[in-house]
Amino acid sequence: MRIYAVADIHGKSRRLDRIRKNIESYTPDLLVAAGDMTKYFNPDPAIAELNRLPVPVLALRGNSDRKRVEHLINGSTNIGSLHLQRHEKDGICLAGIGGTIPIPFRTRVAFKEKPLVRRLSEIAQNADVLVAHPPPYGFVDLVAGRAHAGWKRLTVLMAELEPALIICGHIHESAGFAWTGRTMVVNCAMGSGRGGAVIDLEKGDTPEVRMI
Repeated sequence: MRIYAVADIHGKSRRLDRIRKNIESYTPDLLVAAGDMTKYFNPDPAIAELNRLPVPVLALRGNSDRKRVEHLINGSTNIGSLHLQRHEKDGICLAGIGGTIPIPFRTRVAFKEKPLVRRLSEIAQNADVLVAHPPPYGFVDLVAGRAHAGWKRLTVLMAELEPALIICGHIHESAGFAWTGRTMVVNCAMGSGRGGAVIDLEKGDTPEVRMI
C-alpha cells in the first residue's frame, strides 16, 4: 500500500494545491493527515478540500485544530478520524491519537496523558502504523537544531508496541525520518518547499520512504 503522509497544512491553499498535485503524481492509496490541517478561526475550507480529494483520507487533530474539526471530520464522506480509532486498508492496520503535548509550546489541544495513552495502547495493539501529531521524544523532534521537543510517552509506547511506522508532524524544521528498533518514524510536516512523505508499506516488510 502507498500512503501519502502530510502534517501542518495550516489551511494554506498552496499546500492543499501541492497535495492535490502530489496525489496525481504519486497515486497513493491513502492520504494520512497528521494534524494541524486547518486555520484556527476558519477550519471549514481545509476540511472541505481534503474531503474532495480523489483518495480516502484518515486524519486527526493537531494543536492548531479546534474541537470543531473533529465534528467536521465525522461529518465528511471521504475522511475518517484516527483519534483513538483503528482503520484497516489493504491489510495494513492504522491507529492514532489526536492533540499534542502541552510543552515546550503553549497549545490549544493537550493530552490528558494517562487515560488516553492507556486507551491508545489497547487500540493500537498489533497495528502496523501509529499516527500522532507530535513526534516521539528523541526522533525527528529537534527545535532550532538543539532541543528535543517530542512526546516522551509516545517514545515509551513505540518501544512497547513496535509498529512498523509512526507518522507525525508538529516540529516543522525536523521534517524527515529516522529508524529506532523495528520502527521507522516519519515527520511529514509541510512548509519551506516540503510536501510531506510518500511511504510504501506492505505487511511484514520494511517501509520505503520518500520525502517530497
